[in-house]
Amino acid sequence: MKSTIFTIWMIISSIFIHAQTKDFAKYVNPFIGTGGHGHSFPGATLPYGMVQLSPDTRVDGSWDGCGGYHYSDEFIYGFSHTHLNGTGVSDYGDIMLMPTMSNNSFDQKEYGSKFSHNNEKASAGYYQVLLEKDNINVQLTSTTRVGLHEYTFNKAGDATIILDLNHRDKLLDGIVKVVDDKTVYVYRNSEAWATNQKIFAKIQFNVPLKITSTKNGSIKSKEFNGNEIALAFGKKVKKGEKILVNVTLSTTSFEGTDVNSKELPSFDFAKTKAEAEKAWNKELSKIEVKSTDKEKLTIFYTALYHTMMQPNIAQDVNGNFRGRDDQIHLANNFDYYSVFSLWDTFRAAHPLYTLIEKRRTVDFINTFIKQYEQGGRLPVWELASNETDCMIGYHSVSVIADAMVKGLKGFDYELAFEAAKHSAMLDHLGLKAYKENGFIAIDDEHESVSKTLEYAYDDWCIAQMALILNKQDDYKYFIERSQSWKNLFNQSTKFIQPKKNGAWDSPFEPREVNNNYTEANGWQYTFFVPQDINGMIDFYGGKASFEAKLDQLFNSTSEMTGREQVDVTGLIGQYAQGNEPSHHVAFLYNYIDKPEKTKELIHKILNDFYKNSPDGLIGNEDCGQMSAWYVLASMGIYSVTPGSGIWTTVEPYFDEITVNLEDGTKRIITKDNYKDNQFLGFEFLKDREIKPISEEEKIVTVPVFKNSERAFKDKMTVVLTSQNPNDKIYYSINGKKEQTFKNPISIKETSTIKAYVINGEKKSKTISGTFTKKPNDYAITLHSTYTPQYHAGGPDGLLDGIFGTENWKKGDWQGYFDQDFEAVIDLGKAKSISEVDAHFLQDSRSWIMMPTKMEIYTSTNKEVFKLAGVIEKDANPFNDSIFTDHWKVQFQTQKIQYIKVKIYNYGAFPKGHLAEPFQGKSYIFVDEIIIK
Repeated sequence: MKSTIFTIWMIISSIFIHAQTKDFAKYVNPFIGTGGHGHSFPGATLPYGMVQLSPDTRVDGSWDGCGGYHYSDEFIYGFSHTHLNGTGVSDYGDIMLMPTMSNNSFDQKEYGSKFSHNNEKASAGYYQVLLEKDNINVQLTSTTRVGLHEYTFNKAGDATIILDLNHRDKLLDGIVKVVDDKTVYVYRNSEAWATNQKIFAKIQFNVPLKITSTKNGSIKSKEFNGNEIALAFGKKVKKGEKILVNVTLSTTSFEGTDVNSKELPSFDFAKTKAEAEKAWNKELSKIEVKSTDKEKLTIFYTALYHTMMQPNIAQDVNGNFRGRDDQIHLANNFDYYSVFSLWDTFRAAHPLYTLIEKRRTVDFINTFIKQYEQGGRLPVWELASNETDCMIGYHSVSVIADAMVKGLKGFDYELAFEAAKHSAMLDHLGLKAYKENGFIAIDDEHESVSKTLEYAYDDWCIAQMALILNKQDDYKYFIERSQSWKNLFNQSTKFIQPKKNGAWDSPFEPREVNNNYTEANGWQYTFFVPQDINGMIDFYGGKASFEAKLDQLFNSTSEMTGREQVDVTGLIGQYAQGNEPSHHVAFLYNYIDKPEKTKELIHKILNDFYKNSPDGLIGNEDCGQMSAWYVLASMGIYSVTPGSGIWTTVEPYFDEITVNLEDGTKRIITKDNYKDNQFLGFEFLKDREIKPISEEEKIVTVPVFKNSERAFKDKMTVVLTSQNPNDKIYYSINGKKEQTFKNPISIKETSTIKAYVINGEKKSKTISGTFTKKPNDYAITLHSTYTPQYHAGGPDGLLDGIFGTENWKKGDWQGYFDQDFEAVIDLGKAKSISEVDAHFLQDSRSWIMMPTKMEIYTSTNKEVFKLAGVIEKDANPFNDSIFTDHWKVQFQTQKIQYIKVKIYNYGAFPKGHLAEPFQGKSYIFVDEIIIK
């Protein structure tokens, strides 16, 4: 009996010791992604925690400083408690503290300090650095809602801790309440990417500190208010003395910080650090990989760590949270989260969460639903309960559909569908044109191709939700919308291309990065039809032709044209691993029975683009998406179509991977069994058939105008074409009687032509094109060179009577970069002229500025020009609004034939402007020139 008990005890002990010694956190290197363009941060945080306590080496909002830190820097301004992981826009940096000695200055360059990477360490839940200026050692760790600082002063003197509320983003309103010499409350309402971010903090010192200096107000004050707030707290210290600080966050109130501070009632740094490591090991143990290559283990577990740094818990311990309506609510039976980079994360991060974070996935969706109820629609890119409307699509529906298909419970399916349908039926961001025409044109909205494609995928997700809920009419409606990509597929070029005025935009260069796509070009978006891969293959003419197109993508030159887009990195041909639109493409070979090509490419990407170094990410981390791709691909699975419930498979990167599921079961993946993982974690889906789009459900594509010109002088011949030889095209001019298109249409006046296709019993959407008769017969000669993607239809676009709007990304403006503008207009014959009017646009955040001066010269012979008039205006580069302005030069009536227009560029942006760190030079955007 004793022997049996001893044996059982030994087994239990062995299991316990084995469990205790599984240290995955030791492989995490938080410095991966802090260099290059990764935009990550190295500081202390817990899985999905509210606190991200990290050093700030960037305060200017520069692109590579979006996370507050860049590995190339050598100066720390302070340590703040909120940071974004790998985003492309700057925000956060709340509640900044900085230890120093004998320094009451509130100049960040004065209280900041140099540091060296030789004296810096980071691990999961921990950060340490030596501040060289005053020889202060800083250690940081955290709980979910509390940041813990330990400052060791290595020389005696007057220790000072700076609290600066004017750190990084714009302080709209702040409060500091001094309770006593150990306790301070802080409120910060700031504006950056999130325009109304509110956060509360409770700061507790382990020793009494006195206020030694303030930016505004008396040191004897107990409360400080306004938008310029900084305080210095201090005491005399001996050499080696430590000061510890607890900073508790809340999004709701000072009372919320009191509730949350119970997470860390002590100042025990070693214990808190150990608990942080324990929390990380618990999360990281959800996926166990075996490898003798420690570099690969470090890259894998750091990637997994990065996927768990957000979304962030955004409620107090008692369930209170600040909603999208800026009111305080109670979360019942779920946790409320924030920071949803959905354009990025729907592709890999959220499918990964459905595998290892089922409960959190349900919480995310309940958060979405609350935001719909409180804000009127599902989140697009939500930050601090603000909708930033950054990026495109309504990809919350992808997350919801994927969870519903996979059978996750705990949220209201009907209410989720209501929210999804409502968000898809709005009229903003190109949706009105998308619903009416079956696609978005350049005329309707910028990034028209990308928006059409991503709306179409999201609509397919809504159709899957409708199927589950047996809403057949909704299914039919959204499955038709999900085929909108077909209306932008050019059968001649085999590219998905932009349309303008009902015609293919010309010239088309698939390598050009321009405003018709979202951070990409025609090559990268042509393959974004994850909801209808078989339909896409059919449009190419079969698997062989589709394979040839994929081969061309990966084997073509990596040179791109058009706008410089720093996000487009990690190129293999025109494939870009460094940005999300490409992330599924290498897996498409699986769908044409060429898995060996998928394996070759995936393993190349894993080997070449992920490294154990600060620049070890090939692009922005983007809230875990870049790393989630690595995690899934190295496991040998990927969700090409979230919402289908199906993983596509590839030979795994590791010999053995164990997935520990939340229900206590586990699945072991090896190179021998990986092909069985199509339904990994959701085996019941094997009995669910993904409903293909039937012949009856397939749409008829719209007709296309063959004419790419929108303006004409005397008359124009308009030709209509369609995709299929059996199509019949019907059209009407200016609302008159419909006719069958048989011969080219001749028009002599400004006309709007509407057209649609009938094929059998099916009818396409109706398109329209407006062809404008020019208000003049003038000719123009440009002496300046416009940027190719801002051509407005060429030189005649300045005289065609078609005016650009404030949405300059639609392509109706001519853009001239870092140069003055000069052109000569030939009136054709001598005419009496007394005024020249030019139309300009400013969007200083996009480097577009009003000119400083316009000069008008006149001539009768094109050889001798005389100055007729000048207009000068002051341009404000710090005006962030987008606006247009008419500049009129009036002069005494002259009979002339030639007019020279000279417009002077604003020049380089001044210090402090967003463009200045990039040595930003400016554009002139000019559109219509009117002569009276």
